[in-house]
Order: sequence, then structure tokens, then C-alpha cells
Amino acid sequence: MVSSFLSILACTGILLLTSCSTPPTRTANNQIPANRSATASLGNAPYTSAITGFKAVDWQQISGWQTDDFTQAWPAWLKSCEALRKRKSEVQWAQVCAKVNGIAVEDGGAIRRYFETNFQAYETSALSNNNNSGLVTGYYEPVMNGSRQRTSEFSVPLYAYPKAWEKVKPNPAPTRAQLMSANSLAGSELVWVQDPVAAAFMQIQGSGKIRLNDGQVLRLGFAGTNDQPFKSFAQWLLNQAYITRSEATMQGIQQWARNNPNRVEEMLNANPRFVFFKILPSNVAADLGPIGALGVPLTAERSIAVDLRSLPLGAPVFLSTTRPSSTQILQRLVMAQDTGTAIVGAVRADYYWGSGEAAGELAGRMKQVGQAWLLLPR
Repeated sequence: MVSSFLSILACTGILLLTSCSTPPTRTANNQIPANRSATASLGNAPYTSAITGFKAVDWQQISGWQTDDFTQAWPAWLKSCEALRKRKSEVQWAQVCAKVNGIAVEDGGAIRRYFETNFQAYETSALSNNNNSGLVTGYYEPVMNGSRQRTSEFSVPLYAYPKAWEKVKPNPAPTRAQLMSANSLAGSELVWVQDPVAAAFMQIQGSGKIRLNDGQVLRLGFAGTNDQPFKSFAQWLLNQAYITRSEATMQGIQQWARNNPNRVEEMLNANPRFVFFKILPSNVAADLGPIGALGVPLTAERSIAVDLRSLPLGAPVFLSTTRPSSTQILQRLVMAQDTGTAIVGAVRADYYWGSGEAAGELAGRMKQVGQAWLLLPR
């Protein structure tokens, strides 16, 4: 969902919608992973990593710290605290979260002082080469029009997890091509949408919203996969020389599909993995972000996905990077509230841009170099 937070060579334009966008393997996990090596002892809040080094720094050493609008980060931090308070064995998180009471959401100065008083900042770097910069990619929540019934306009199904698989899952499970050719998912349709490529993008993101013609909005969440490996149809297009590297973006793939409608299924079948969805309860507000691995709604432009071998889930992280395809500075406090199998590396983040087409446009082009500072309770 993004940041050299991974090695820069691991994410080039050809891997967009593969390892840059986060495949849908996000699951609720409110725990910091077990320590792997004693690489850092961070005050009274020890956190160690086998792949990441941590160096304590002053706030003045963090580029952009003094200019961020902390009022925009505060709601995301309060959501992190909802989960962090439940960590009974890690009382330091509950202690810092208890101190949020009485701080006005519109008082940016008070919010900055809260973090400076209660946290220590640590510059992160890769232990393998001591590099403190990496690649930041982006992800988003797709929003599409749809229908509960198949119509001439809405003819592309999104499927629920097969009930038969809940008892006995095939091993190996069929590939996407096999599922489509055998029509074995008939009866498992959740909702119908217009565009098969947009549906595939929603599968890659792992969640999304469907606007019905009666005005109702359904929120779809990740329900499982066929356990086949994820393969990039962007890479397939490149291998066939159908697109150039500069066109290996979400937007470039959509354009190729519009120009080659008779070959869209062939392209999509290049990825054997197939993703199933579930309709989330109606009490999950449609205006909130999707639920990340921390178990709380993501906040547009203030949530990131991280590698749990490197950074603790729920923690504040200060990110310094640039906007997609640009040199315009993007420096802000974000919360590590999500994860994904493609988010791998010491300095690695997937930046959540929000919901809808505009967010998708930004996420689809984001392959930027960045730095990150982890904030931990003093």
C-alpha cells in the first residue's frame, strides 16, 4: 500500500501494483513481533530489530518536524491509542496514551509539546548497509459504483470466500484462470461492478467501497485468497513489450486495457492469485478509512504500513519524503497502523493516501526516496 523504507532496487516502476502497492494480506495483529536481536535499547521502552538500527536524535535534527501541522496527525494518534492501551504487557504505551486527555485537537503547539515531552525520536537505518534512506510507496482504498444484482452495466462480480472451502480447501487451490474458466464461484457473488481491471486493483489493495445506485455504500474487507503466489500483470505487460517502464503504472495499465479489451482476461490471468471479500458490518462508518492491521481505521495521509520486523505496530513515525513523481517535500507525522507482505525492509513504508480516484492516482505513482524516525515512549 509506499519508500526506501525497502532497498531502492527492490521497487522500480515495473513493480508497481506488485511489491510497491500492498497485496491484500493485511490481518488484524495488535502485538509487536517478538524481539529478534538486541540492536537497540530504547529507554524504558525497549524495541529491537534484526534489520534496523536506531540512533537517538534531538527534535531539531528531524527535517520538517517544526513545520508539520500536528492537528492533522492527532486523530490518527488517538486511533493508535485505542489499540495500544490494550497491550497489557507494555505499560509504557498505556502511560503515554493516558496523557492525551485535555489536549485540544486544534492546538498544534500543545500536540507537538506532548510528543516532545513524552517520546524520544530515533533515526532508522538498515543494519545491512547503515543506509538511512529508502523507498516510500503508496496505497489507497478503491471506490467503485456497483449493484447487488448483475445488470448490463454491472457485469463483473466480486466474490465472497467459497463456503465449501471453509470446510475443505483444495490443495493446491485453483488459479484465477482455473476459477474463471470452471465457473466454480457461481453463487458466491457479493456485488457486481463495471470494470474488470478496477476490480483487480481492488483485489490488490484488499479492500474498497462500493456505491450502490440507491445511495448506499458497502464497505468490502479482505476475506482470503486461493493461496496462489502473487504475480504482477504489470510485469507481464512489460515482458510482452506491450508497455514501457514509464507506462508501468496503474494509469498506464488502465490505458492499455482500454485499448485492448479482448486481451484483458489474459492479462489478469497472469496473476494466479485470487482475492475474496466480505461485506463489513453497517456499523463500520463509510466515511472512515479501512481497518488496518492494528485493528483501527486508517487515516488518509497520516497512516502507513510497515515491516513488523523493523517498526512496532501502532507507533508514531516521522516521515520525510516527496510527493509522487515530484520533488515537492512531504514531511509529516504518521502512524504505523498497517502492514503487508510486500512491505519488506528496514527503512520501508507504504503511505495511505485515502479513498477514491484521486487517492488512487497519487498511490499509483508513488515511488519516492524517504527517511523515517521512530518515536517511542521515554
